[in-house]
Amino acid sequence: MAYQVVSKKSGKTYYLHSREQVLRNGHKVTLYYFSTQIGDGALDALPNGYVVTESERTGLPILKKKR
Repeated sequence: MAYQVVSKKSGKTYYLHSREQVLRNGHKVTLYYFSTQIGDGALDALPNGYVVTESERTGLPILKKKR
């Protein structure tokens, strides 16, 4: 089952996804994003060292590194 977060503001459910992106300089980075539908790249758990917060203005979930 994909990792899910329910928005406190809108009540919508968002699912965590990731994908690999190659930058112009050749470095590979992992991009994390939330979607309202489960698709390719859905993750079962939060990555280590990250925490989910919610934008107060829009209610969208945001993935941030722990401090």
